[in-house]
Parts: sequence; C-alpha cells; structure tokens
Amino acid sequence: MSQSSEELYRKHRPKKLKDVLGQEAATRMLWEMWKSKRIPHALLLVGPSGTGKTTLARILRKKLGCGDSDFYELNVADFRGIDMIRDIRSRMNLAPMAGNCRVYLLDEVSELTKNAMDSFLKILEDTPSHVYFMLCTTDPQKLKKTIITRCTEVKLRSLDNKSMEKLLNDTAEKEEFKLTEEVRDKIIDHAEGGARKALVLLNQIVGLEAEEDQLDAISKADFKSQAIQLARLLMKPNAKWPEVAGLLKDLDDDAEGVRRMLLAYFQSVLLGGGKMAGKAYVVIDALRDPLYDIGKPGLTAACWEIVRGED
Repeated sequence: MSQSSEELYRKHRPKKLKDVLGQEAATRMLWEMWKSKRIPHALLLVGPSGTGKTTLARILRKKLGCGDSDFYELNVADFRGIDMIRDIRSRMNLAPMAGNCRVYLLDEVSELTKNAMDSFLKILEDTPSHVYFMLCTTDPQKLKKTIITRCTEVKLRSLDNKSMEKLLNDTAEKEEFKLTEEVRDKIIDHAEGGARKALVLLNQIVGLEAEEDQLDAISKADFKSQAIQLARLLMKPNAKWPEVAGLLKDLDDDAEGVRRMLLAYFQSVLLGGGKMAGKAYVVIDALRDPLYDIGKPGLTAACWEIVRGED
C-alpha cells in the first residue's frame, strides 16, 4: 500500500483536460477554445464545490504558457475588498516575466464587495492582451450581471455515480488500497457529487484494514467537515441566516459534538488575535452552555443569536 503523506486530492489532481472526470461538456468547450486559439481573456467557471473549477483553470494556465512567476491564485474570501483589485490593476500591465502571459485565478470571486466588483468591472473592460482572468465560484448569482456578461461562462456539474466510481476505483488502485463496494458506495453517498470531497474521505480510511473501521471513519470525517463548514460560515462578515439554516438542516443530530468542534475552532481564532478575534469571542459566548439536553434546537438558537447579532 502506498504511504505518501500528500493528500489524495492533491496527489491525483488531473494534469490534462482529458483526465478530468465527469465534466465532458466543460472540457470539450475548453478544448475547442484552445484548438481554435480563441481563449477568452475572462473565463467564469461555475459549479458545485469540489467539482474541478480550479483544476481546469490550472490546466488551462499551463496550456497558455503562463510561468509560475506570472500566475496569481487568490482566494477572494480572504481579501474581498477593493485593495486586492487595485493591486491587480497596478500589476497587470507589466510584461510577463517567464512566459507568454499573466494569469489571475480568483477563487470564490462572488465574495467580492460591491465596490470591489465595480472596480473589477473596469479591469474586465480594458484587459491587456497578455492577461487572462479565470474566475471561479459556486454562487454566480451573487455577481453583478455586468461582470457575468463580460465573461465566457463554463459550467461544471456534480459528478454522477458512474464517474465517482471510476474516480475512487482508479485512485484506490494507484494507492494499492483494497476498496470494497460498500465502502466506495458510502463515500459516494457522503461526497454528494464532489470529486474533492470523495478523495478527502478516501484519504481518511487509507491505512485502516477493517471495513467496519473504514465505514465508521467516513461517518466521523463527514461530521467534522460539516462542523468546519458551519464555523467558516459563522466567521464570515454579515453571514446570512438562510445560508446558516440550510447548513444546520443537513447537520447530524450530535449538537453537543458540533458545539465542541465550534468552540475549538473559534478558540484558535481568538488566541491568534487579529481582526476576527472579536467575532470569535461572540461565537464562544453564544455557545457557552452545553447542549446535551436541548440538542439541535439549542444549537440553532445559538447560531441565530450569532447571525442576528450582526444585523
């Protein structure tokens, strides 16, 4: 059995368009653009989380001949503001240093503030010939329509079961790991069409010999992932209740377990200081009381208090 410490979704990330599973329409569209030498200078890759948006952007960046020093990959959720857009504007007219072009991959681009979107729109209207923007988002409806209309949209979809089976079977074979049908099907059920999530779950069980242990690990890993998702959502400035409520509906019933994970997450944020320390304190304060008796209703009420407290 392979013992590489590298996460499977990174280790087995596709390097060519033909290797991307379950996204035939998107890869065909990009291949036709490449073959005709008509790659748009603004691409908008849209689709569920973990389906290959950034992977396709990175593959295309290589095909365009963009060197490492001219490639900028930014998670917009970490910046969001107009300062990031101004920084792009100040750099983009510079000639490439080690390749044919400059490429900006902006992940979670829908998290841009209104002012940042307005400023970014001007960049898209006057993009230099040697610059390409690859915008990735799971929420295109949050973007200004004027930004969407200036981009060529590439739609990705959740992987079907057949594609997921091939992904897991091929990866397990490469890792010399025996994957039973029951374990594989449970991973598929929990991954909900996301290739990255499927490989993250597979990564959790590599090294476990007993099928029962593997099934138990998948359940626990998915539970932890849900709690982290909730923590990140509560951390967002001006988090919206419908988003939080949607996540709570899908959350497992171990409310006390979720509370403890949230407390551990926000304790790390608080101890780290920084601009989000105040928000971390608010969350910890709202989750002071154990939820053994009241359960999920108590967790829901605490999250409501946190979100409404910012209104």
